[in-house]
Amino acid sequence: MAVGAQELRHVNTLELNRSPIDVPSSRRTFLAGGAASAAGVGLAVAGGLPSLAQAHPGRSHPPRGGGHVPFPPLVNDPAGILALPEGFRYTVVTRTGVTRLDRGQGLTPAEHDGMAVFDAGRGRYTLIQNHELGPGAEFGVPHVPGTVYDPGAVDAGGCTVIRTDRAGRNLGEFVAISGTVDNCAGGPTPWGTWLTCEETEDRAGDEWDEDGRTGVYQKDHGYVFEVWADGRADPTPIKCLGRYAHEALAIDKDRTKIYLSEDADGPNGLFYRWTAPRRVKLGPGVLTRLAPDAGVLAAMQIIMDDGSVLPDVAYLTSAQLGRPFPVRWIEVPERDARTAPLREQFADGQVTRGRKFEGVWGTDQGVYVVNSYAWEDGDLPADAAPHDGMVWFYDYRAETIQLVTYFPHQTSSEEGTPPKYSDLTFDGPDNVTVTPWGSLVLAEDGSGTSHVLSSVPGGPTYAIARNQLNDSEFCGPTFTDDGKVLFVNMQDPGLTLAITGPWEKYLG
Repeated sequence: MAVGAQELRHVNTLELNRSPIDVPSSRRTFLAGGAASAAGVGLAVAGGLPSLAQAHPGRSHPPRGGGHVPFPPLVNDPAGILALPEGFRYTVVTRTGVTRLDRGQGLTPAEHDGMAVFDAGRGRYTLIQNHELGPGAEFGVPHVPGTVYDPGAVDAGGCTVIRTDRAGRNLGEFVAISGTVDNCAGGPTPWGTWLTCEETEDRAGDEWDEDGRTGVYQKDHGYVFEVWADGRADPTPIKCLGRYAHEALAIDKDRTKIYLSEDADGPNGLFYRWTAPRRVKLGPGVLTRLAPDAGVLAAMQIIMDDGSVLPDVAYLTSAQLGRPFPVRWIEVPERDARTAPLREQFADGQVTRGRKFEGVWGTDQGVYVVNSYAWEDGDLPADAAPHDGMVWFYDYRAETIQLVTYFPHQTSSEEGTPPKYSDLTFDGPDNVTVTPWGSLVLAEDGSGTSHVLSSVPGGPTYAIARNQLNDSEFCGPTFTDDGKVLFVNMQDPGLTLAITGPWEKYLG
């Protein structure tokens, strides 16, 4: 049975007016701004935001101004896996513990997470996929000679390479890197590799214990690694990008800067920019050859009207949608975190923090970055407003950042909340990608039912898929360049899905 009209969460303006999201009095003078209009999922405004033409510079014509076609209602899946709009279909490409790796390497590992797709020609694609696993996992990434970073991280995370076609047929899968830990997201490079991120701060000598299995790390973790799709393996950490709980990253169009997110709390994480040394242009293998202190790694400061630094993004609310804020960058004192984690090397108020800096995706004009939520006591400064998700756009040239989508906090996020398969309340945006038509696709990691969302910067957000199997998050959405296939992961039970249909009708 179809659920809801266009599976669109309409934010009721009257309800919001009855229970406004207020700005703490200590911030009101700075944050007073234009009111947001309620236009679909989350709150968004039409003016002052990066246009879809900007978001996808390859377009030959601007998008239809305000004339996008809403996605049809989602239709329940008889197989109980994935609800999709009428006219769309999916194929399971890989499944944890069921599909097999090439070369006798074993079964497909678990905890599918961040992912990128590359065109392999003749209607075929290559996926590079993270597995967000600690050591001792039942379906960990096996140690394959030549791919191993830390021999002590047994049956832990890593990446696999998957070959498939437009129909989603599995044409093979093999291990590209192993012996890494909690490979969460990362980002594709312009030259066709994948930068995988470890979301951990484990150190050499730390012990691990999982289901009765024990071991000791032989190397430090919390790094970025370059992963190749052609079978080459180079498990060398890219130390110049820092050692911390990496989430995702994006490379700018000039190949001289990388923007990186940190998913951490106590204190909340940071958004970073790494700038290459003078005369260095990034390309295949360049990052792994750089010295650990090469370039400059710096943390973001959002600047207030009085010149002070916004201490946490949670002070901003729907009233600031579309407003550009100046950004400065302050260098990280000690990027390998020998004395203290990177985020603890800055005093409160010195940098702009955010709970759960997550997905990052770059365009020629700038980079999108997501904050998943901030609503628990430990997530927020004392006078900040809770929220269920933010999407930001940082403009390279202007060096400003603006809020383009805002999810007000109005959901029940208590632990143990059962899946609500008919719930149209969206929350917890995590991974993000830019479609070939310039709009965004977000993967939900919130409470209750998880969705894949189509989000128009400055416009509405629609559900384009729903997890009918359980309450597991979606991960790693990525579109093929030709717009034919959206690949996405369901982290538990570990599914890679290829979704096809009339994408251009609704996204073009």
